[in-house]
Amino acid sequence: MVLPLVKLGTLALKTACKPIANRLKKEASLHPRFRQHIINFAQVNHRVTTQIQRRIYGHRTDVEIRPLNEEKAVQAAADLIGEVFVFTVAGAAVIFEVQRSAKSEARKEEARAQELQALRQKDEDLIREMETLRQRFEEVEKLAKEQAKSGIFSIRKQTPKAQE
Repeated sequence: MVLPLVKLGTLALKTACKPIANRLKKEASLHPRFRQHIINFAQVNHRVTTQIQRRIYGHRTDVEIRPLNEEKAVQAAADLIGEVFVFTVAGAAVIFEVQRSAKSEARKEEARAQELQALRQKDEDLIREMETLRQRFEEVEKLAKEQAKSGIFSIRKQTPKAQE
């Protein structure tokens, strides 16, 4: 019962995360102080990304990289913030799911270990019981042999009397 609810909750969280990310992007682009920070971040991100791309494609890297205009920078940073938010929520959901699964597996393993211990104990009890039965059987066999010996002698002794 819990598993479907957890899965449904995770799916709802992922679904609700997209509109929240869009709202976060919108608010980030409108807030005056935060807007300047994200513009600076977007410019740095643009320079680094462009340099990496130029190195990958084998182009010169000592050329001047033109900065993005303000609106493109805001849009790029806001998109990045939204994607980071979505990725963080999805990552947290995956981590939660893995931990929940690991705990469930640990409980199952503990139950298996207890069951195995119970089977070992039962096996040991049966071995002890078998040993006790073997000892009793040997005692009965010994007594039967003793009675058989004494019975044979008593039969031989009685036989001559019966003949008299």
